[in-house]
Amino acid sequence: MFRRKSFFQPLVVTLILAVAPHAATAKPKKDKTVPKGTPVLWRAPLNIEKRNLRVGPGGDAMSPNLKRIKFLKEEKGGYSTKFRISDGSGRVWVAKVGKEAQSETSAVRLLWAVGYETEVNYLVPRLTIPGKGTFENVRLEARPKSEKRLDEWNWEQNPFIGKPEFDGLRVMMVLLNNWDIKNSNNVILLERKGDRNILRYVISDLGATFGKTGHIPFFWRITRSRNNPEDFEKAKFIDGVDHGLVDFHFGGKKREMFDNIPADRARWIGVWLSRLSEDQIKDAFRAANYNPEEIDILTEAVRGRISELVNLRSGTNTSVQLKRH
Repeated sequence: MFRRKSFFQPLVVTLILAVAPHAATAKPKKDKTVPKGTPVLWRAPLNIEKRNLRVGPGGDAMSPNLKRIKFLKEEKGGYSTKFRISDGSGRVWVAKVGKEAQSETSAVRLLWAVGYETEVNYLVPRLTIPGKGTFENVRLEARPKSEKRLDEWNWEQNPFIGKPEFDGLRVMMVLLNNWDIKNSNNVILLERKGDRNILRYVISDLGATFGKTGHIPFFWRITRSRNNPEDFEKAKFIDGVDHGLVDFHFGGKKREMFDNIPADRARWIGVWLSRLSEDQIKDAFRAANYNPEEIDILTEAVRGRISELVNLRSGTNTSVQLKRH
């Protein structure tokens, strides 16, 4: 898949350059200094069959105490409205409201389930934030004192390029239909383990998932969506395998980043995913307060994509067209 060049491109580039300075001022500040440490993107999930996707990476222990919510400040930048708050236990959270809250909650759980580093988040069905209002389906993302947010990390240049776990992460982005692939959505989290620095490479914004990646046709009418189970169910995942490389059906940002992924690497992450039970996958969507019909749609679509990965062929001179299972 590729896009034809258009005479609209110079105009779009000009508009982007004009808007960029204003967008940059809206970003939250991060520490640009990245100290020496051990970079970590993925850890083998040896207990994968027992992972509780209902509570996710924070488990029950990190669940927010909703008895007393305090508004701290408004968070700038990004598609969704966000507020920094503290809960009854004094823990600090970033509350995201709007369409991305549900999809991000589920995406984090599926990434965490197969071993990827993630942040801790929970979905609160209804939350009142003093002075700001009452909101439905609020994603709370933890800001623990034990972690320091450093600079963003780069998709094109990082310590994991060429490794199975990085190729697996690229596959996961297509599986989730995360079309908003950009470096500003990534963050390095500094965690101290005794006298060692652990540098956790995390995707910090996964809201643009579980819809369709779409494309930008004539007149630049964007057809992408987020948090739309029906769109996700209908979206095609894999076009085929050519010379041992997977041809993903993907129309999101950084499309070229999903070229040259070997079929055996895609199958590798598919095998990990296949160890999740149907109920575990459903729990990832139950955690995000989807209704029963949406849970069934999303679960069946994810299981179908996992089946496609597991059944990939890696012939060196073949092009295999795959059907949804």
